[in-house]
Amino acid sequence: MATPTGPRVPCYEAAVARALLFGWVLVRVAGATGTTDVVVAYNLTWKSTNFKTILEWEPKPINHVYTVQISSRLGNWKNKCFYTTDTECDVTDEIVKNVKETYLARVFSYPLDAIGSTGEPPFTNSLEFTPYLETNLGQPTIRSFEQVGTELNVTVQDARTLVRVSGTFLSLRDVFGKDLNYILYYWRASSTGKKKATTNTNEFLIDVDEGENYCFNVQAVIASRRANQKSAESPIECTSQEKVLSTEMPFIVVAVMLVVIIFIIVLSVSLYKCRKARAGRSGKESLPLNVA
Repeated sequence: MATPTGPRVPCYEAAVARALLFGWVLVRVAGATGTTDVVVAYNLTWKSTNFKTILEWEPKPINHVYTVQISSRLGNWKNKCFYTTDTECDVTDEIVKNVKETYLARVFSYPLDAIGSTGEPPFTNSLEFTPYLETNLGQPTIRSFEQVGTELNVTVQDARTLVRVSGTFLSLRDVFGKDLNYILYYWRASSTGKKKATTNTNEFLIDVDEGENYCFNVQAVIASRRANQKSAESPIECTSQEKVLSTEMPFIVVAVMLVVIIFIIVLSVSLYKCRKARAGRSGKESLPLNVA
């Protein structure tokens, strides 16, 4: 069998190559071992109602803590909720600065023994969130109502938000303007058939049946949205109307009373005449006969 005649690799070069490869493997294993205790956040969810906005995620930390960052689409990252063991972070103060902006958040996971290290820890990004389009509409309230005759007037109270302008908290109407509508559902108290009316103001004036009690509630709606269009319905309110007599009833009562009075007068006169006539006949029969 022929012996190979090619150049041989010196033994020391092969040993160095094996040592370098072994060292690289050790580094990779050590790196992997150092990160197994840190679980990255997942299931990042925006929870927002009337612009009160909280970012939630999982899981509960065991050997690590979280830090949250938030940024507008073209803005800089801002740190929130530093090194927390919570799984939620209130970011309202950032998003109310411009509720029509689109925001992104990310949650960093820090090992407890590596807090303050210069390296970037693992993190998870949230989905984008636009408060003006996505915040849930809170349950509205009925400020006042009144039923007069055939008209029912209902006034809706706008919810306050945490959006501020010049130190004043704005209402939902202030923020959404004519985009915000209200639906009034109403029905006779003695019935289950519902009707509805819609307005882009806070007032309802609807025609109802006089003397009938009505129940109703309201719901906020933004029809231009693709999602989260409607709020929960408000608590039910009911009117309390006493039954009103027909406008013809007083005339009927007066007519009946007049007939009764006339009948009594006629009857009294007739009885008086009968007694008088009977008394006259009795007087004539009692006089003595004249003898010629």
